[in-house]
Amino acid sequence: MRNSTGIEVVPTGPVVGAEIRGVDLAAPLAAAEVETIRRTLFDRGVVFFRGQMITPEQHIAFAERFAPINVNRFFKAVPDHPRIAEVRKEPEQAKNIGGGWHTDHSYDQIPALGSVLLARELPESGGDTLFASMYAAWDALSDGLKGTLLGMRAVHSSRHVFGRTDRDEQRDGRLGNAHLATQDAVHPVGIRHPGSGRIALYVNPGFTLRFEGWTEEESRPLLQYLYQHAARPEFQTRFAWQPGSIAFWDNRATWHYAANDYQGERRLMHRITLEGEALG
Repeated sequence: MRNSTGIEVVPTGPVVGAEIRGVDLAAPLAAAEVETIRRTLFDRGVVFFRGQMITPEQHIAFAERFAPINVNRFFKAVPDHPRIAEVRKEPEQAKNIGGGWHTDHSYDQIPALGSVLLARELPESGGDTLFASMYAAWDALSDGLKGTLLGMRAVHSSRHVFGRTDRDEQRDGRLGNAHLATQDAVHPVGIRHPGSGRIALYVNPGFTLRFEGWTEEESRPLLQYLYQHAARPEFQTRFAWQPGSIAFWDNRATWHYAANDYQGERRLMHRITLEGEALG
């Protein structure tokens, strides 16, 4: 569907994802173009762009049209551009970063809005990123379970991920500052998205530890059910990267998962994370 700005919005999956066509991110965007992208992001959870051969400065300028930049304290920064994080896997490295379903920054008191990820170097094949809609996951729950979850909150943490100095990613320099992984955060299990007004499921396998007031053992069966439910294929879209591709996702509305199926090849991405707001 093409709107009055000349931008075309093409859904990539039944409930999540849309490709934005007819926009050049190397040029300053008009306010109406920014608003179209923002509305689509909040509605579809993630938007994709193709063929955007932009500089780091243009990457920053585009991101700042949507929110202030959040500098990730654990990722190595791009040289000379401290506000851009490097997401890298070298041919000799077995593990990738983000290789499991998760929501970025849920461990923060004020989680990040989302990220703008730009492909710089890609393997010959593989390395796709999957996204799952947490709107759809919530909507598909029974009314009884929704009612129960609306009264619950969950504890999220970075300690078990970024606080471990024995991880390969810490040892090889892709991640750092393990001593800063001291924060836990508590958020509602069902959040009302501040931009769309829709309710989204807000727990994830990467960073959620337990429900508030419950032990980890007590929490595990219900969390595992929610994780299995939220990862259903009909809630997903899969993005195949090309040079100059960009994915801009909303952490409040989606999970994502970076496929690690390109052993022996290099993959280099540049990521800018955006400040969010308190969730309720």
